[in-house]
Amino acid sequence: MEVIMKTSVIGFPRIGTLRELKFASEKYFRKEIEVKELLHTAELLRKEHWAKQKNTGINYISSNDFSFYDMVLDTAVLLGIIPNRYKELHLSELDTYFAMARGYQGDFGDVKALAMKKWFNTNYHYIVPEIDDNVSIKLSGNKIWNEYAEAKEQGIETKPVVIGAYTMLKLCRYTGKQSAENYVEAMIKAYRELIEKCEENQISWIQFDEPSLVQDMNKKDIELFHKIYDNLLTSIKTSKVLLQTYFGDIRDVYLDLIKMPFAGIGLDFIEGKETYNLIKEYGFPKDKLLFAGLINGKNIWKNHYEETLKILSSLKDKEIQTVLSTSCSLLHVPYTLNHEEKLSQDYLSYFSFAEEKLVELKELSILANDNDYHKNDLYQRNTALFARDRKCDNDEVKNRLAGIIENDYIRLPIRSERQSVQKKALGLPEFPTTTIGSFPQTKDVKANRSAFRRSEISKQEYVAFNQKKIAECVKWQEEIGLDVLVHGEYERNDMAEYFGEALGGFLFTEKAWVQSYGTRCVKPPIIWGDVYREKPITVEWSTYAQSLTQKIMKGMLTGPVTILNWSFPREDISIKESISQIALAIRDEVLDLEASKIKVIQIDEAALREKLPLRKSDWYTEYLDFAIPAFRLTHSGVKPETQIHTHMCYSEFTDIISAIDDMDADVITFEASRSDLQILDSLRENNFETEVGPGVYDIHSPRVPSIEEIVNAINIMLTKINKDKLWINPDCGLKTRAIPETNASLKNMVKATKQIRSKS
Repeated sequence: MEVIMKTSVIGFPRIGTLRELKFASEKYFRKEIEVKELLHTAELLRKEHWAKQKNTGINYISSNDFSFYDMVLDTAVLLGIIPNRYKELHLSELDTYFAMARGYQGDFGDVKALAMKKWFNTNYHYIVPEIDDNVSIKLSGNKIWNEYAEAKEQGIETKPVVIGAYTMLKLCRYTGKQSAENYVEAMIKAYRELIEKCEENQISWIQFDEPSLVQDMNKKDIELFHKIYDNLLTSIKTSKVLLQTYFGDIRDVYLDLIKMPFAGIGLDFIEGKETYNLIKEYGFPKDKLLFAGLINGKNIWKNHYEETLKILSSLKDKEIQTVLSTSCSLLHVPYTLNHEEKLSQDYLSYFSFAEEKLVELKELSILANDNDYHKNDLYQRNTALFARDRKCDNDEVKNRLAGIIENDYIRLPIRSERQSVQKKALGLPEFPTTTIGSFPQTKDVKANRSAFRRSEISKQEYVAFNQKKIAECVKWQEEIGLDVLVHGEYERNDMAEYFGEALGGFLFTEKAWVQSYGTRCVKPPIIWGDVYREKPITVEWSTYAQSLTQKIMKGMLTGPVTILNWSFPREDISIKESISQIALAIRDEVLDLEASKIKVIQIDEAALREKLPLRKSDWYTEYLDFAIPAFRLTHSGVKPETQIHTHMCYSEFTDIISAIDDMDADVITFEASRSDLQILDSLRENNFETEVGPGVYDIHSPRVPSIEEIVNAINIMLTKINKDKLWINPDCGLKTRAIPETNASLKNMVKATKQIRSKS
């Protein structure tokens, strides 16, 4: 009897089915529970996740994919990459870890959190390891081996997962006089010790995640990769190494990899557009295992078995030893469909979350070894699903999109002429102060929204409550002294979900949470069909807020690129078509806001970079050539005196600064405080025309910045940005922050701005 194809999971969601880790961690931060209870919750979750995979029949189960905050931060701590300012707090090991992730302000000191960036092309954020000249890379801690032993006690053999040495060197930020090259030997030594310790613990497989291999690699990069792994692989005695890649293909280093003594190589067949062609052209060694990433770890649609089985059959014909795998970690999809009670089975039958993807792995492994799989019920049910008409097309939307012409993407007059018109029309002071949009979402705000959703209160009661909160928010901002106000967004759950709920073509889940960073979880909408605006979405809230003040009130919208990137997109049409449909819907909202005398309109594109191809050669042909025009389409119809803002956060922007300028917004605000204002040099070097508000303080940390700290940040900005173009603001929305720290921080921001104005 032929052996059934084995299966593997790169990583599993760690937040729990109902966000148990989030709630336990936040209780710990508030000092409502002791560390013992937090550790117990984490242990229970790990055991549950391992058992779920084993019981489904997964063969290669990961350990060390659990994290209290972030896997990159875990690896940094494992390697002793802890800057002195955190060690000098003399906190416990766990609290030092959280100080690096969240910042710390208390009895033992005051430190900012480490920088945070988007994890490749996802909405997950990783903590950027920081190496200064005082850091000594050295293996420390026992997390890997403790968690492996936990699983072993359950009778489950796992493969510990670690971010690979090459990717770690690429992700680290070097703040001293030394560069990455100076730490290669120390990194190799630490990873050799890691391998030795795995072998001491009789660990069969070690998974090194190397997603940086799917990016453009030059000769120097390839030499670095060889230097690391030619050295590490010579230390292998009993353990086997799985070199795991994801988010793309490894065309630059494929021929090198297949000649190296890895026991297994993990390749992404979903986003790796050249993966199959590389195997077809150059083959794959018969003495290695190919971990074939054919189950999409980033989207929630069911796998089309017919297409997957064609690839598996071809690999089998080439006599390649194949293990069926996820394309990346499943932390990027919700945990389970089991808690979705409102969506009908007609919809749910098309979806596959993390638990369901385990079943897909198992079913495909059975079908792959069935020569008559076409007759198998598993195959026939799946084929019948894909043969159905989902009834997701809208002819009116398609016809409108087909009628768009080139001039619809161009706003006139040109920006330099608009800016002088806007300065007169708006009458703002030098260095205008504002916020990004949302204000703290307190328990009563969330309770009001939940009660309305459950029909426990009337719409009139719901609106009256929100109007009261908006009035309080407007008064609060006026008392602080902000120049351009916002209404607080008390009616909004999430900046993508809120707009999706108001647009045709979207579906919504109840409990399908996905980790964004740390304890921050989001519930992405699902784009089911063609997208259109049914009626005005934000106009009523913005005009009410404007009626309460003589100051300028910003209208707050989410842009088309971000709505798509923070949703689960369709797979039956192109990303370009989906973004363009959403852009037309947002355009309608922009024009209605302007008609209602809202003079400043912010169209957030926080996630602009997330779908940017990881290879620069694909940036324009596969993304920017339609993403940037789509943004311009949203605002090209407004009058010259209407000021268009946008906002971006927590991504690498320096290499696409020119494209961002081409969005033709009038003002952009973005995250800069947590990365020490590094983007400012790029703005100056590229003669950035858009007015700009680099964040002067980090809102993802509970610490309150001092007036002096903000003054220093503004003074640094003024060395790189013309004073006529500088805005002052936090680096992101304030919904996750508490009221006392928000009030103190904004007051300090306004006082700092007044100090700068007095000397200008």
